[in-house]
Amino acid sequence: MVAALAGGWFVYDARHRSDPDPAAGRGSLATAHGGGSGDSPVADGDTGASAGAAGRELAGRTVVIDPGHNNGNAEHTAAISRTVDIGTNRKECDTTGTETNAGYPEATYTLDVAHRVRTLLEARGAKVVLTYDGDRPYGPCVDERARIGNDAHADAALSIHADGAPADRLGFHVIAPKSVHQGAADTRAIAAPSLRLATTLRSHFTAATGEPLANYLGGKGLTIRDDLGGLNLSTVPKVFIECGNMRNAHDAAALTNPAWRQHAAQGIADGLTAFLEGKR
Repeated sequence: MVAALAGGWFVYDARHRSDPDPAAGRGSLATAHGGGSGDSPVADGDTGASAGAAGRELAGRTVVIDPGHNNGNAEHTAAISRTVDIGTNRKECDTTGTETNAGYPEATYTLDVAHRVRTLLEARGAKVVLTYDGDRPYGPCVDERARIGNDAHADAALSIHADGAPADRLGFHVIAPKSVHQGAADTRAIAAPSLRLATTLRSHFTAATGEPLANYLGGKGLTIRDDLGGLNLSTVPKVFIECGNMRNAHDAAALTNPAWRQHAAQGIADGLTAFLEGKR
């Protein structure tokens, strides 16, 4: 069982908070946490051809999907606790991630949703690269996760997570990179497109899932940070999405529901598609 040692990505310095686009992404908050069964990457009879995906509109585009954490990390604490250079400072190679109170690991959630997103995007013609596919004992480290997107010359990259905030907090948020130029980090060229990706993804994720914007981040569902290696070291437009709070009973019921995870994947795929097509 993955221990909840990392506390998700909830802990951050208040100086990193930012909300440059408070009006964006305020879609319907209607509940989409209905029942469903099966862990297939295409649940609810969704063939990946919905929401404008019937064609090959993403042909020639490359998307890198980064499933946050790894279920093997807890067995390799020495390896993942070593620090790597992220430009602005040094951070742990990786963490164990968090889990629901019932023990459903964040890493299980992120890989499942990554598979569902891959299915949807490939149906639209995109080349999809995963930073890992359950095929390594731990990691990869955060610097390698960024490097995989860079080496793929991705048109967009996304790291999928779920948060470990206090139980009375709920909702999702998106994290975009701050414009930094320090050491190995140089996000000056990607900060603006990454912010557009973040706000576009926020809108589509809300529409697809009905998940509210995180109520512990000012209710805007967006932060700008310079302390995440996966963003600092990226040379391609990239964001993180924290799909919900695993410690909150409402969010945990959604995150552990295969049907809702398909809605989450749909929102992510639609957000990425809209970004790549220059839409909102």
